[in-house]
Amino acid sequence: MKHQLNIVQGDITKERVDAIVNAANTSLLGGGGVDGAIHRAAGPQLLEECRTLGGCPTGQAKATKGYRLPARYVLHTPGPIWRGGTKGEPELLRQCYQNCLALAEELQCKTVAFPSISTGIYHFPLEQAAGIAVSTILDFLKTSQFVEQVKMVCFDGRTKGVYDAALAEA
Repeated sequence: MKHQLNIVQGDITKERVDAIVNAANTSLLGGGGVDGAIHRAAGPQLLEECRTLGGCPTGQAKATKGYRLPARYVLHTPGPIWRGGTKGEPELLRQCYQNCLALAEELQCKTVAFPSISTGIYHFPLEQAAGIAVSTILDFLKTSQFVEQVKMVCFDGRTKGVYDAALAEA
């Protein structure tokens, strides 16, 4: 099967994939945006398991079960907060995608769904974030043993349009 990246608009908590990615905060104990939505949809067991993980540094990733989600796993990754782009934010964002995909590979996941990491309340510029996400995912898929399909699940039409453009340029 050809490895592929698809851009869709929708609700990541409803994706029927092996793993969804949670744009978490470093505590992993839930928050706003996609993090809060994933915690609400997964149920209280997700928070209980997250409490045992001891947090997660920005750019790294940790896995939990999916609980009430249609996904088997949740891959939690704290994205960088945008501070003007001079504090290593682009490289940290790239690491979020790389580390989640490496974890998905380790868990032998065939399908993974990502949100647009750091582009909400963390204010990472959307066009730059989309370029980083698309190039990192496409590079990973070239050598992946297990991961066959990655979905970028965009919350709204504007975000989807930016990711579509980034994929077209890749």
